[in-house]
Amino acid sequence: MPRASPVPELVPATLSEADGVRYLHLGTPWVQGAMRMRKPDVIELDYVQRMMVWLLLRDPQALDSGHAVQLGLGAAAITRFTHALGMRTTAVELNPTVITACRLWFRLPEDDERLSVVNEDAGRWVADPAHAGTAQVLCVDLYDHEAAGPVCDSEDFYRHCHRVLADGGVMSVNLFGRDASFEQSAARIAAAFGAGAVWSMRPTREGNTIVVGMKGLVLPSREVLAERADLIEARCKLPARKWLRMIRELPGASSSSSSSSLRG
Repeated sequence: MPRASPVPELVPATLSEADGVRYLHLGTPWVQGAMRMRKPDVIELDYVQRMMVWLLLRDPQALDSGHAVQLGLGAAAITRFTHALGMRTTAVELNPTVITACRLWFRLPEDDERLSVVNEDAGRWVADPAHAGTAQVLCVDLYDHEAAGPVCDSEDFYRHCHRVLADGGVMSVNLFGRDASFEQSAARIAAAFGAGAVWSMRPTREGNTIVVGMKGLVLPSREVLAERADLIEARCKLPARKWLRMIRELPGASSSSSSSSLRG
């Protein structure tokens, strides 16, 4: 296993509330996560909703099966979602005050037979060979208190993420699409997952761009995706039909028919 990198200074989690929404911060105005207090089961932030695009790539009969891993807990929106869906769920979070805040203020359930919240460095966790091939879904959202760029962003890191996925697995990563580092991050993901296995969504208004890496999968036809989107909207209350218009080939990662098949 690679040598552990120096532990960064961890900023205590803080909260704010506005218009019925509770926000998680790390000592700055940057939002690290959010939950609408009267609808805690609804994913509030647009970019976090888009990170659930992996639902389109799973057999509708198997949505509630398998193992979902989140790197970066945020306000526990993804963790609550996959746990409620019925999946075995692991969340890896370095900052213990974030875990405490989520348990106290963001409806994060206590660990049980299907839920494990691990206080550990995400880079070390994915590098552990014991986790190879254990996840069907991997959601990566790793930003520090300044939200300047992902804290784990090397090609080795993404290769370890690829190794964590079982065959047929999907990774979704939150990146700042308007940041100068985006193309470098996207190129590292493409190098780790291979040409034709990586695509992205259009940026949100705030600039968040979700990049998706597939392992042993081919993007289904538009017709199949449209059928799945209808099921996801009905079951999960997520705007999956809109996602179909957002999927595009990752620039620089050549693919046979990924994004063109969605423009029909």
